[in-house]
Amino acid sequence: QLQLVESGGGLVRPGGSLRISCAASGSEFDFYGIAWFRQAPGKEREGVSWIKSSGDWTYYADSAKGRFTISRDNAKNTASLQMDNLTPEDTGIYYCAAVRGFLGRTSWFYASEYDEWGQGTQVSVSS
Repeated sequence: QLQLVESGGGLVRPGGSLRISCAASGSEFDFYGIAWFRQAPGKEREGVSWIKSSGDWTYYADSAKGRFTISRDNAKNTASLQMDNLTPEDTGIYYCAAVRGFLGRTSWFYASEYDEWGQGTQVSVSS
């Protein structure tokens, strides 16, 4: 079982960048796929990106492709999301989630697939 803690959120201007991180405690971090979800006010939680346990396979939502990069460091039990060229539509609470095993292209973005969740970190994009 993992415990996840997000950090690095904040206020950034449109076009700016932000890097958020997820620190995991517990065992077997490298057995878990990690995803980032976000939830804007009044909207459902949506999958942003996912990375395989070994770090060599990733998925991105269309809204994130070309702007966001997911990564992980299994030696440090951390995962990160580098977000560039941010827009106000990226505003929301960003959650780190973990699932033991592999998720496919048609399932990674379902929140119900994940076993563990962090408490979230707020990202606000505004001028």
